[in-house]
Amino acid sequence: MDLQTQFGHIDVYLFDQLLRGRIRPGMRILDAGCGGGRNLVYLLREGFDVHAVDEDPQAIVYVREMAAALAPSLPLERIRLDAIERMSFPDAWFDVVISNAVLHFARDDEHFEAMVREMWRVLKPGGMLFARLASSIGMTEPMEHLGGRHYVLPDGTTRYVVDEPMLMTMTHALGGELLDPIKTTVVQHQRCMTTWVVGKNAER
Repeated sequence: MDLQTQFGHIDVYLFDQLLRGRIRPGMRILDAGCGGGRNLVYLLREGFDVHAVDEDPQAIVYVREMAAALAPSLPLERIRLDAIERMSFPDAWFDVVISNAVLHFARDDEHFEAMVREMWRVLKPGGMLFARLASSIGMTEPMEHLGGRHYVLPDGTTRYVVDEPMLMTMTHALGGELLDPIKTTVVQHQRCMTTWVVGKNAER
């Protein structure tokens, strides 16, 4: 089996978490805002306890079809139509919550915080929140400010844009701890994408 078949188009920074043993067989995983399921191919194929939500009905149909092919025994109701800020899962249910290129679609500060706090609610003590999102960290190209934290990036997309102080403030407000330093990829003259990996302290 070639690597693309095995891993699909998994985010390279999520792949790094796999390599480092932070995502292991037997863990219950949530992809919050799964889209087309690019990060789920390996997890489904290897029998992880996968759950996924998205607000797009077509995305749910597609990911359910993918799950049926790669993990026929997985109950399809684990892949469900849900808003991230109002998910229908119990408290402290997941070992890992993935938020890949989702949070930068927040409507405003309140929506951003609601999504983050809801993902934190369903995360177990000792669990990991993995997020990739647009930021201004390392951005040297001008961005068009639309108000609040919304900007038109040099690549022409409109995003809710965070910075390091905001992510650090949110980490402390959650009572979490950074498992990795905040890391940012600068895509030449286009955008900056930041990786934010937060652990939920077991005693909280």
